[in-house]
Amino acid sequence: MKIQGTNHTNLNPYQKQFNQQKDVKNNSKQQQDKVEISEHGKALQDSGKKSEDRQQYINEIKAQVDNGNYKVDSQQTAKNLVDFFTDHKGE
Repeated sequence: MKIQGTNHTNLNPYQKQFNQQKDVKNNSKQQQDKVEISEHGKALQDSGKKSEDRQQYINEIKAQVDNGNYKVDSQQTAKNLVDFFTDHKGE
């Protein structure tokens, strides 16, 4: 009496699991991470770059500070602080 026929297709029960693991490895090699930056994000990146005029202005102020010639108008600074905080009070 034969319990299993001669057409035994399931010789190695672990072969299917082994093949699935190989498929997962092959699929993971094909997939790659990808980053896309929106137009708004690109605009924000570009806005952070300093223009040549701005950089020249900063260098002039640094030179004045180094020479001791830089003077701060305390009245104007105080006025600007008050204006800023009164304008942004509700935010």
